[in-house]
Amino acid sequence: MSWGSLPTEPKFEGEFVVERRAVKPGRRFEGLNVFVTGAGRGFGRLIALGFAREGGNVVVHYNKSAESALQTAREIEQMGVRAFTVRADVTKWDEVKQAVEKTWREFGPIDVLVNNVGDTAPGQMSWREITEERIDHVLAVDIKGTLFMTHEVGSRMLERKKGVIVNICSNVITTGSPRAPQYAASKYGVLGLTKSYANAFAPYVRVNAVAPGYMETESLLSRPDWTAGRRKWVIEHTPLRRIAKPEDIVPVVLFLASDDSIHMTGNVVVCDGGFSMPGA
Repeated sequence: MSWGSLPTEPKFEGEFVVERRAVKPGRRFEGLNVFVTGAGRGFGRLIALGFAREGGNVVVHYNKSAESALQTAREIEQMGVRAFTVRADVTKWDEVKQAVEKTWREFGPIDVLVNNVGDTAPGQMSWREITEERIDHVLAVDIKGTLFMTHEVGSRMLERKKGVIVNICSNVITTGSPRAPQYAASKYGVLGLTKSYANAFAPYVRVNAVAPGYMETESLLSRPDWTAGRRKWVIEHTPLRRIAKPEDIVPVVLFLASDDSIHMTGNVVVCDGGFSMPGA
């Protein structure tokens, strides 16, 4: 055992007995409160709606897109569940603390946290364009943001002795990113946080990650370097011969957040159509 893996506080002793929730088909999150960061639009919005369809009450987090967050909340409420909007810049710990405290006070305890917010450095087309400012921003959003949210929500879950956290990673943890090396570094950081907190919060709180590959999001489609030729090349080098829609990845997030993955923690599930084809 390495020094880095030595326990620093008392661990749970004995056998941990897991109790599955009794759920109706298609309602795995009935009565649970789910916090999704960056849920006002894009992939985060689809994740939030996915939880709502299965009975979850959803906290719609946003930073700048207030109107989009309100629209997402309205759609959630139309499904017969509760919605709550809260703003915070996840790179600022004080704002995260305030947002989590407000959520706990006004909405209720959180059962599931999805750390969706991330920065892919969309404006950077080559490693040659890297700047200190771009490095700092990507690392702050992806690593600090994930850490702050996990720390604040996860510690409260640990006090309640129950909860699930799902982080959004990327297949760049296997492929790297010649376009934006700082993005690959940040997602390696997210993987490290996933495994670290999975150990720290065990056995009460499970922490896993989803690692999508190329997804045809608004962000990807608007990039100047996403040309027809490059899209064709990616498809040709993907065994499943297609590029994922965000809707294709949402079910994997829900799987990791549900009791269907009850014996998984510290794991990362790569969803890139076989593009990176990791070894066992």
